[in-house]
Amino acid sequence: MREPAVPVRLGMVGGGAGAFIGAVHRAAARLDGAFELVAGALASTPERALASAAELGLPRGYPSWQAMLDGELALPPEQRIEAVSIVTPNHLHFPIARAFADAGFHVVCDKPLVHSSAQADELVRVARERGVVFAVTYNYSGYPMVKEARRLVRDGVLGPLRKVVVEYRQGWLATPLEAGGENRQAAWRTDPARSGPGGAIGDIGSHAEQLLATVTGLEVEAVRAELTTFVPGRALDDDATVLLRFRGGARGVLLVSQVEIGAENDLRLRVHGERGSLSWRQEEPNRLWLATLDEPAQLRSRGQPYLGAAAAAASRVPPGHPEGFLEAFANVYAGVAAAIRGDAGADYPGLADGARGVDFIEAVVASAAQGGAWVNVRPRA
Repeated sequence: MREPAVPVRLGMVGGGAGAFIGAVHRAAARLDGAFELVAGALASTPERALASAAELGLPRGYPSWQAMLDGELALPPEQRIEAVSIVTPNHLHFPIARAFADAGFHVVCDKPLVHSSAQADELVRVARERGVVFAVTYNYSGYPMVKEARRLVRDGVLGPLRKVVVEYRQGWLATPLEAGGENRQAAWRTDPARSGPGGAIGDIGSHAEQLLATVTGLEVEAVRAELTTFVPGRALDDDATVLLRFRGGARGVLLVSQVEIGAENDLRLRVHGERGSLSWRQEEPNRLWLATLDEPAQLRSRGQPYLGAAAAAASRVPPGHPEGFLEAFANVYAGVAAAIRGDAGADYPGLADGARGVDFIEAVVASAAQGGAWVNVRPRA
């Protein structure tokens, strides 16, 4: 990755000291020198927000995101932040993203984007009118071998696609961790008011949908879903099985669970076409299996000269030196920085991905509520 001539001045909302995802975003943003974190409103209370900013050594700490927006707008343009990274619980994404985008700041927002398609529509409108770059951190699309899988599919190596299977399996919510509120991640992710209408299907199912869409280019036309809550007393689903119909005739299956004991972060994708298949697994991200009709199966590896330009550009170290989660996350941030600096071909998951994901979640929830009926997914231009 090439470093931009001038790092993008970045502010962050949420993700204070000690928060896992905030630390990941900060590491990803600075890995290539693409961003400089200069301001933040890092927690839900003024005291914690200011203490976190001081602990991280930020030049400007604010007690709230509203104070940060006002404070940055009061600065000369050459000093204020250029972009904001939003790493809060889901229910805060919409008001923060809308306010900053409407003020002309570029936005990097965690997933799922918002709670409803109406909110997504509003963000699409504001971002378009203000001309801001808007990214959604579907970080798994940043892996080099995901980019290679996308190239192989788009180049027709697999032929017309027939079936796609995507799985995302975790086990961390196999017990009621949210009970009592000590585990803050479990508490808000299982709370409909903060997490949104979907539990596992919104939290990790949105990643699964975006991964299959990124690699295949297929658009989900309709879904038939079963959402299950296995842990007694839990307010949202913790397991989902979804049948997929794609525009053009292909079929698919999406499986997600957060109650499979022993599973850690097992995201897998298999794509099958008329002339070949490919398979990729997030826990072994540097390798991609490719099988083509009447030929030996191939194991392709990151960093090799036979890979396409996008996969090559997403790698930092020579073959045999594993790259992983943080590097893939950093590829998203590097793409956003390139877009902010005017690169029309920058590669990153954008607002269209986030809005489509919200439409998908809504359709899945509606299908489950109707006893597994087929429900059309809203098409987006």
